[in-house]
Amino acid sequence: MNIDLAAASAFMSAHARLVDRRRFDLVLGRGDPTAAVAAVNAYRNPDGGYGWGLEPDLRSTSSQPGGALHAFEVFADIAPATTPEAAALCDWLDAVALPGGGLPFALPVPDPAGCAPFWVGADPSVPSLQITAIVTAEAYRVARHDPAVAGHRWLDRATDYCLRAIEELPADPFALELAFSVRLLDLIADRRPEAKALLSGLARHIPDSGLVHVAGGLDDETMRPLDFAPTPDGPARQLFAPELIDAELARLAGEQRPDGGWAVDFASYSPAAALDWRGHATVRAVSMLRANA
Repeated sequence: MNIDLAAASAFMSAHARLVDRRRFDLVLGRGDPTAAVAAVNAYRNPDGGYGWGLEPDLRSTSSQPGGALHAFEVFADIAPATTPEAAALCDWLDAVALPGGGLPFALPVPDPAGCAPFWVGADPSVPSLQITAIVTAEAYRVARHDPAVAGHRWLDRATDYCLRAIEELPADPFALELAFSVRLLDLIADRRPEAKALLSGLARHIPDSGLVHVAGGLDDETMRPLDFAPTPDGPARQLFAPELIDAELARLAGEQRPDGGWAVDFASYSPAAALDWRGHATVRAVSMLRANA
């Protein structure tokens, strides 16, 4: 499972956004948390939310749940450092959450140029388990070291919504909705007693191969075992055979491109987004491989 870190570093220097370069340095243990926060705050709006293309396929300047997801990624990476912007982001999420605690997949997009149609066409009056689960999951990664996030009212509201929605998932859930629900349950298994039972129930939707096709995506677009259980220390990892995880880690390492970076297996909606995703994917790959030793 060897990768070329020097080539990955060169790829990030040549092609990645500053926010992903700062995250990459944090993953390698040589980064500056203050600089990483400054980089992500370039995407911050006065309302406390994040936009401006922080979610690569959502180029809108407006604050969006998708932007919150990627901001929480940075706030998790800076651990054990904390920043007041994390709690302020929870304040913003609490303000835009719907009455039941769920987030809309996207808020109205006033400037849709370069945005994926699924963001632009989302109904802001309908709660989305898909986006709420993954934003909440990333917030729990921050909550591990940031008590202001751990004790925030929004986190409890969002968690309660997700647990109810997971109980009501259809017999054939959408792949991303399924994967993000598993991710959340994995992170809250030691906090919410019902999480392990729900996680066990979701296991029936995951085949032995660990591959779940993304309906409406590319022909070969799938959620894979490491999308469900990226780290080895949670109960979600027990849903997959150890040899399957080993093979997936080897596959991930082998996907490093000749230019040193990684790529994604889904469509992008602008040339800028396609390149932005590669920097994000490279941070994800190196972070995941290091976390799995």
